[in-house]
Amino acid sequence: MNLASVPALEAPRRAEFPADFRWGCSTSAYQIEGATTADGRAESIWDRFCSAPGHIRDGSSGAIACDHYHRWPEDLDLAAQLGLSAYRFSVAWPRILPNGTRSGPNAAGLDFYSRLVDGMLERGLEPWATLYHWDLPQRLQELGGWSSRATVDEFGAFADAMSQRLGDRVRHWITHNEPWCTAFLGCYEGSHAPGLKNWRVALQACHHVLLSHGLAVPVLRANVRDARVGIALSLHPHQGASDSPDDIAAARRYDGLRNRWFLDPLYGRGYPADMWALCGADAPQVASGDLAVIAAATDFLGVNYYFPETVAHAPADGPLTARVVPTPGAERTDLGWEVSPEGLCALLERLNRDYQPREIVITENGASYEDRMPPDGVVADFARRHYLQRHLIAVQEARARGVPVRGYFAWTLMDNFEWAEGYTRRFGLVHVDFATQQRRLKQSGAWYRDFLRQR
Repeated sequence: MNLASVPALEAPRRAEFPADFRWGCSTSAYQIEGATTADGRAESIWDRFCSAPGHIRDGSSGAIACDHYHRWPEDLDLAAQLGLSAYRFSVAWPRILPNGTRSGPNAAGLDFYSRLVDGMLERGLEPWATLYHWDLPQRLQELGGWSSRATVDEFGAFADAMSQRLGDRVRHWITHNEPWCTAFLGCYEGSHAPGLKNWRVALQACHHVLLSHGLAVPVLRANVRDARVGIALSLHPHQGASDSPDDIAAARRYDGLRNRWFLDPLYGRGYPADMWALCGADAPQVASGDLAVIAAATDFLGVNYYFPETVAHAPADGPLTARVVPTPGAERTDLGWEVSPEGLCALLERLNRDYQPREIVITENGASYEDRMPPDGVVADFARRHYLQRHLIAVQEARARGVPVRGYFAWTLMDNFEWAEGYTRRFGLVHVDFATQQRRLKQSGAWYRDFLRQR
């Protein structure tokens, strides 16, 4: 794909966005809550994954994280002080159905999220609930995890329990966060929980995640008056490493697995034929009616955008015979991710052109930098501030080109447990000292606050 250029503006202007544009931050349960054994919460696949040596860069886990389970009023105060209009959080499935089965929800878990939602509303924060952000109950994994069709029904029960309890106050629901990571990082590459390395299992898991999304949509609509339901996908623009036909075809295959494998069935086209053929005998088992369930109409598409990918043909590299290679001269974050606001603009245009979602919401966008704490206690994270500014300019430009982007959620409110990277990477607008749990607003957070105060 040819990445469209974004005009070089000095800074984004809030006046360029409509008054009802939603401004928020996103978080996830396992990354911030801690309290992994409190009040009836059971073990998740991430608890088990972190307990095995070698899985997490610094040997840590989310057992304490930001201690948000106990410090949530302070954290919601920070969100309100930023001037956010919305706050995206996720629900820890093991807090609600500890055994992963429909034996009755855990009252203490439901009460926690009820208090959390009330706290958001008291502070003028519109709650956006994500049902699944990767923390499957370990008991369900032992019964087959996402490769088992039974997990689809269990997810439906989870969606029902949460929407019955919170549906009188929470209108916006995201079924899944980044199904690609759930299926392929967790079940093929093995770098995320549950740490499997099986291509066929990953493809089947992906189908079941998408099927559970489609199953949950009518459940949420039944329980929530005027519900607005979507899914959050990690999406990337792709381009070939060269103009050679082999590299261009490799980029197409990568796009097929990263993007079209999810977007096509969600928008009623079934799985892309070229990718289905590539899967061959490993293609997932799809029952009659599954594709219609997956294509349930949604109100918005959540887009998690971080970086584009440059792809080269690589005959020895896995089922896709393709490899992501560095883009020469590209700017990168400390995590090694390419910085490309023009990629966001190009991606949004492509989504609008090819799929026509009713609305698009940027449900995650952010950057990891080192963020050293200086003696004065102010993290001068100019690189992150510049990153946010440029990506908001890209959103402005996409809107000017007719893309229906209706909201932006920065990733993330505060530094947290960054999955396989442990606590070695920081994405927050708020700095967290994990030894003391002290929170300090970074300069990027101060900029976002001042931006949101503009009228």
